[in-house]
Amino acid sequence: MDLELTGKRALVTGGSRGIGKAVALALAQEGCDVALLARDASTLAAAAAELAAATGRRVVAVRADTTQDGQVDQAAADAAALLGGPITILVNAAAEPAGYAGPPRLDAITGAFFQAELDTKVMGYIRSARALVPGMRAAGWGRIVNISGLAARQTGNTVGSIRNVAVAALSKNLADELGPAGIQVTVVHPGITRTERTAPLVAARAATQGVAPEVVEAQLAAGNSIGHLVTAAEVAHVVAFLCSPKSRAINGDAICVGGGSPRAIHY
Repeated sequence: MDLELTGKRALVTGGSRGIGKAVALALAQEGCDVALLARDASTLAAAAAELAAATGRRVVAVRADTTQDGQVDQAAADAAALLGGPITILVNAAAEPAGYAGPPRLDAITGAFFQAELDTKVMGYIRSARALVPGMRAAGWGRIVNISGLAARQTGNTVGSIRNVAVAALSKNLADELGPAGIQVTVVHPGITRTERTAPLVAARAATQGVAPEVVEAQLAAGNSIGHLVTAAEVAHVVAFLCSPKSRAINGDAICVGGGSPRAIHY
């Protein structure tokens, strides 16, 4: 299927690693020119060079901390200048995943911790959208995909659930606000996903349990309905479709990409 993405310009926050990097690769493979946004300049530059070499597309690096208004605005302007025009695709993925880390208990949820989590994953997404939506409005077309997570639908990590529910609420509100301008917004909920961080985390957990890493991987995969640890590339394939003109029938909705949650029914 031709996703009709050739020649479009995209910005992916959190694009130097993990799901964000996989999404950037998928978009570039579909013909997009892509700006990667992240905080670490050296990792960012290396990722941009790697993806450009792999795809033959223009892939550029723009450094910013998404908790800082001015940095996000400047990075958005730099990305448009480097890519040669308005950016009409935004994928927000700049946040620490909650799937592997031990969730904080009630007595560990301080105001500073809570505010930092929401400032990154919710307000950071707002800052990025705010910086790019004017260009999308001018173009009369745009796509925003917000990477959230299945903690929005599961207990076990209080702050993870709150921030992910907030991203879903943000996405629906933006979808209704921006839809008439030709800008569609969706939210994607990954579960535990295989990225470059998986192997060391699995090894550490295996050592703690006194089992082989393969046992831990099987435990993780058993948490979904397909018995397979979903990869970042598999998540990225869904996101690339949502970024495309082919996804016009989908707006404001949540798409789960965690391999299916056993026993749960959402309607």
